Amino acid sequence: MNIAKNMEAIFLSAVVIIGATSLATAAVPKLQRAAAPAPVATVATSVTVKQDGAMPVVVVAAKRLSAAEKAAL
Repeated sequence: MNIAKNMEAIFLSAVVIIGATSLATAAVPKLQRAAAPAPVATVATSVTVKQDGAMPVVVVAAKRLSAAEKAAL
């Protein structure tokens, strides 16, 4: 019964703890940050990667399987 009476205090303390931890982890020094992953340039034969603009676009040019080929899988 005491938990039900104090649920507001429990909720507020949880919000305060979550807020404090998010602020504590938001200020990571530049030297301790993880390095950005290197871009992967592996391209299969039927996949074309175009990077003309800011966003890379992947175009997959492959034929669709027929019903017989799907059934064989």
